[in-house]
Amino acid sequence: MPAKGKAKILTRFYQHGTEYKIGDTAFINPDQPCAPPFIGKIKQIMQRSASDIDEVELTVAWYYRPEEAIGGRKAFHGHKELFTSDHEDVIHKNTILGKCNVHTLRNYESLQRISDNDYFARFSYKPASKEFEPDRVPVYCTCELPYNPDLPMIMCDQCEEWYHLKCLEDRNNKVELQQSFCCDQCKAKAKKARVE
Repeated sequence: MPAKGKAKILTRFYQHGTEYKIGDTAFINPDQPCAPPFIGKIKQIMQRSASDIDEVELTVAWYYRPEEAIGGRKAFHGHKELFTSDHEDVIHKNTILGKCNVHTLRNYESLQRISDNDYFARFSYKPASKEFEPDRVPVYCTCELPYNPDLPMIMCDQCEEWYHLKCLEDRNNKVELQQSFCCDQCKAKAKKARVE
């Protein structure tokens, strides 16, 4: 047992009857009333005093919501999207509100049921330099926006390009998900080939 008053590195702690470990992601009490909770990944757990088990501090790496980063929320950001970051702080365990999960986009989309505690991250944000990684992503559809998991898409059977159903409906194209789909460009190519 460490000498009285010495700090001790822990691998887990309990808060409100729930076990938290290094690597867990948690909701953290916001600094303003009515604000959504902060979200952080636990990187280190330290008991500041061997004689006081309640004096536990955590090093957390913050997740940012799109509206908290430079440029704000864009049309392609999903409702449950967060950015990983290199921003870390030390907080007290009493600021923890509960557990949540931040998945990769692929794992998020494979969930059988998405709960209120499930989020996803596909970008990393560096708040000090205001940079994103990756800084470029593929774009799709006629709107030329990156993929948004909240917006249903359909693939053209001919060119295998992806299109938002909403964008197609805005162009007076009725699309049934069960039917095969051919985009306007492929239809035009097929029509031109028949004429020639």
